[in-house]
This record gives sequence, C-alpha cells and structure tokens, in this order.
Amino acid sequence: MLFERIRRARREQGLSGRELAARFKVSRRTVRQAIESPVPPKRKPPPPRPSVLEPVKGFVDEMLREDLDAPAKQRHTIVRIIERLAAEHDFELARQTTVWEYVRKRRPEIKAEALAGRRHLEGVVPQAKRPGEEAEVDFADFWLDLAGQRRKCVLFTLRLSYSGKAVHRVYATASQEAFLEGHGEAFTVLGGVPSVHIRYDNLKPAVKQVLFGRSRLESARWASFRSWYQFSAFYCTPGEAGAHEKGGVEHEGGRFRRKHLVPPPAVDSLAELNERLAAIDVAEDARHIHGRPTSIGFDFEQERSLLRPLPADDYDCGIDLTPTVARNSRITVRQGYYSVPAKFIGTKVRVKLRANELWVFDGRQVVARHPRLTRRYTYHDILDHYLEILLVKPGAFAGASALAQARAEGGFTKVHEAFWAAAKQKAGDREGTRMLIEVLLLHRRLPAEAVVKAMETCLRIGSVSTDLVAIEARKAMEGTDAEDAELLADDGTGADAGGRSAGQEAAGARVISLHARRLPPDPRTTLPDMSKYDRLLNPVITRESGQNRKGQGA
Repeated sequence: MLFERIRRARREQGLSGRELAARFKVSRRTVRQAIESPVPPKRKPPPPRPSVLEPVKGFVDEMLREDLDAPAKQRHTIVRIIERLAAEHDFELARQTTVWEYVRKRRPEIKAEALAGRRHLEGVVPQAKRPGEEAEVDFADFWLDLAGQRRKCVLFTLRLSYSGKAVHRVYATASQEAFLEGHGEAFTVLGGVPSVHIRYDNLKPAVKQVLFGRSRLESARWASFRSWYQFSAFYCTPGEAGAHEKGGVEHEGGRFRRKHLVPPPAVDSLAELNERLAAIDVAEDARHIHGRPTSIGFDFEQERSLLRPLPADDYDCGIDLTPTVARNSRITVRQGYYSVPAKFIGTKVRVKLRANELWVFDGRQVVARHPRLTRRYTYHDILDHYLEILLVKPGAFAGASALAQARAEGGFTKVHEAFWAAAKQKAGDREGTRMLIEVLLLHRRLPAEAVVKAMETCLRIGSVSTDLVAIEARKAMEGTDAEDAELLADDGTGADAGGRSAGQEAAGARVISLHARRLPPDPRTTLPDMSKYDRLLNPVITRESGQNRKGQGA
C-alpha cells in the first residue's frame, strides 16, 4: 500500500525522491524501491500472535449487538464488559486495554452489519461520464453445458462508463486469479486503462476488510496489480444501498446473459466459449445504447486515445505453488486433486494456478495441464500419467479412475475398447491389457488420430500386434500409402491371387499381409516394393525383410 501511494504521488505530482521520503517518512532507499518496482521486497512474516480474547469474542460481540437497541446511556462500557466476562464466564485473563482495542474495532463493524440489511429508500442522481476516465467491473453467475455436464460459472464484465464498450470473459470461479486475469484481458482488448478510476463492489478478490466510509483494506496482490497498471479503485457502499453506484455494469451483465447465454451454451471448454464471447464483443460495437444517436463503437473511438497506456509487460495473474506428489501420483491444490506423471512421485513440482487452468512444470517444461477444479475433494486424472505403473500392474487398469475419466472425456474411444477386447481374447487378460498399454504409450510420440486409425486397420486384419500398430500409425501420420493390401488368409478364405478378398477390395483397405510375404514367390505375381518401409527403422520390419529375402532365395 505504501509503495502504491509513493508511485501515485510520483506519477501525479512529480515529486523528487527527497520530497517523497519526507512526505511519507521513509528512507530514500524505500522510495527508490517503490519507483523501481510496484511489488515490495518480501519480508519475513512475524509469528502469529493469538488473541487472549479468542475464547470469549462471541460473548463480547453479543453484548455489542444488545447495545444496538439499548438506550444510549445504558450501553456496555469496557469495565462492565470485563465484569460480565468474569461473573458469567469465569474469564479474567484479558487486560482492560486489550478489551478496549477489540471493542473499538468491533463496535462499528457490528453496527455496519446491522445497517447493511435495511432497505435503501433514497433517490439517485443521474451522472454524466467523461471519455476515458471511468469503468465498472462486476461478476455475474450463469449456467452452461461444459463437455456434456451442466455447470455454474461466472461472467466477468468490464464496461467503460462513457461509451458503454464492454469486455466479457467466462471463468470457472470468481477467484482472485479470474478477477486479475479478466482485467488483463479487458485492458488488452481496450488498448489502455481508465485514467481516473474503476468502480467495484466490495468483492473478496479485492477487499479484505470494509472500513469507514470509502476506506477499504485491500489484498496485497490486488494493490500490486493496481500499481502495475496505475489506476485507482472506487468502492461502492456495501449491500443494496451501493448497487446503483455502478448500475451500468449491473445492467450490462444481466442484458448480456439474457441475450447471448440463453439457452445455456454447450461447449467443450471455457476457452472455446471465450472465443465466442470475444467475437460477440466485436459485433456489439454496432449496437446503440437506448437514447444515444451514435453506436458503441463510434463513441469508443473517441475515448480510445484518452485511456492511460498499458505497461510494457503483462502482470502474471497466476499463483506459483510447490506441492508434493503423493504415492497415487496426485498433487493437492486448493483441496482439489490433480494427476502428474508417475516419475515425479515423492518429489515437489512447481505449479502455476491460473483462472481456468492448472499447469505443472518440470523446470521450464509443462508436463501436465488440467482444467481448474471448482469443488472441494474432486479430482482430475489423466490416463497417460499412470501408464508406467499400469505396465507393472495391468490388473489395476480396468478399475482405474483415470480410465473412467478418459472414457467420459472421449479420449478412450470405442476403437480402444475393441482393441483391448481383441487383445485379451488372443493373449489373456493380463498380457492383453499390457498390449493395450503399449499402444497407449504410442500417443506420446504419434498423433492420436494416427494411432486410432492404425488400431482400426489392425482390427480389420485380425491382428493385435503393437509393432504393426506403430507401423500403420507412422504411415497414417506421414500420409503415405502401402502397396496393394493383402488380407491375412488361410485356405478357403476367398482371397484372390494378389491376396485381396472381395470384402477388402470393396472397403479399399491397403494393408501389408505378413503371411503372404513369407510365402515363396509366385512368378505370376509382382513382388511388393519395400523401400517405403525401410525408413521406418523398426526392428520388426528388419527381421521380416530378412525372412522375405530368404524366401525369395529359395
């Protein structure tokens, strides 16, 4: 807070370092630190000191609430409170100054709490806004279908008071990360920051405590964020009495929700919905606010140049954490559980908690990305993180929570299910499951579409070879075609001389028949060209090519 006041005095009044040090009664070193960076250097926090009044604070609060309706000359004094605590609760540990300090702080708070619920009956006065000076911010709740599930999210809205230009973004929760990130997105879209202030209600991401009048005890990160972008905050009166003080954004949130979020939108991710909202915001520049002859976009062009310029760098809105990876390959962040690769079990990892996502880092490399969880004790597992463990314990695969989540999210497809069933039928449950896990490991270095296509090809020819899946996946990835496919066939399968059945001919399948290539060559047929397979550099292909050459020599 001190750094923010020093920077604002330097910015608005142009005071020198000596003058700033004299005004704020700090050293010039502290002034230099405030000018160089809006974030104060970290200090060692003092150990917490619990209050001796902790066991009886509730009883003291009850006495102060009784005073609200008591006659003015018959209210509790400090001495009377101490006497009642000793007589009724056998409490004599607190000194008179300790009780006095607590009552001095709590009496106005209790009075404010009692007045907050009363109906506001005063009238309001219309205001004229000047270009580029003010904006308003608010959150609004709404429902959507996210990946097939009905969920409640929040709509962040920042609205310029003069032109009515608004920026909307969707976040999983009304967290401080979402609050800061929404401001950053809005400032980037607008190309600047309001030059006077932005109006807020007393929302938790910004305000830790409501004091007298307009004074607020702000959170440290919020004060740092405001100092970074160099703007001031105007806090409305608590409760319904202050709702009219930012009526523009209150109306805008409801209007936008009714027009563009009804019926509840169905999307696969919040990023997809935010792309839609960004396009809607651009289209709404042509909208006319009631009673205005010009459009929102026209009025915004007038105030765009009057906004305060953006800083050179963006503010990092995420939180860095270092949780420990448990034996179940999960980390705990804000009472939610997220999986990480199994190789990190027992170590600490660096986590970046953002508004809608959680990133896990190994050094500077992102090793896991999860959507941010909004409910306590819920989890989000990724099947790929457990594959090394499941290779050793394939019996745990069928009941794994990561498998259930992969099925629900569509990552474990019907093709995977069919390949798993065929592998278990051919090699048994344990070995068949291990073969499927080896195929799942291919997803780390090959595109998922190519691996799925390769499994479909292998299922058509009746093979569950993981090596053949890798071959076909590389072919699909590189966009190359094999020679004319030959179906695996025994006597009586109905295959033609080239090894193709009528059904395969109709389906247009192009699969190499390993069985047919091991047979002695027929002088009536043309041998396939193996040059396209040489670059695969797979040991299986090398062995097969050697067998083919032996067959040709025979």
